[in-house]
Amino acid sequence: MIENEISNKIISSAIKVHSKLGPGLLESAYQECLFYAISKDGLKVEKEKPMPLIYEEVKLECGYRIDLVIENKVIVEVKSVEAINDIHLAQTLTYLKLGNYKLGLLINFNVSLLKHGIKRVVNRL
Repeated sequence: MIENEISNKIISSAIKVHSKLGPGLLESAYQECLFYAISKDGLKVEKEKPMPLIYEEVKLECGYRIDLVIENKVIVEVKSVEAINDIHLAQTLTYLKLGNYKLGLLINFNVSLLKHGIKRVVNRL
């Protein structure tokens, strides 16, 4: 399955979660529900995947964690904020680069209509 097919399934799951829960909850609630929904759809999903930082050939465990990694191809950063800003996009792009992933979804559940809270982030390897 390619990244775009995976992202379509993730977005479908996110819409289901958002339609049941609505906006206003903590990120952790959306993350848990999205993890469950994606798993239920039959995709392999990892939660809170550690992301080490390599600096001068030394692997450093700095506490970075990717919210969700699906099929080891697409990452998802879950937010519940007033608005997505540049720092959220930069964080997602950094995770893509550090993990050598091509596609990430930045999903803000704190919106009235979820399609306004989804940003695709592409790593131009």
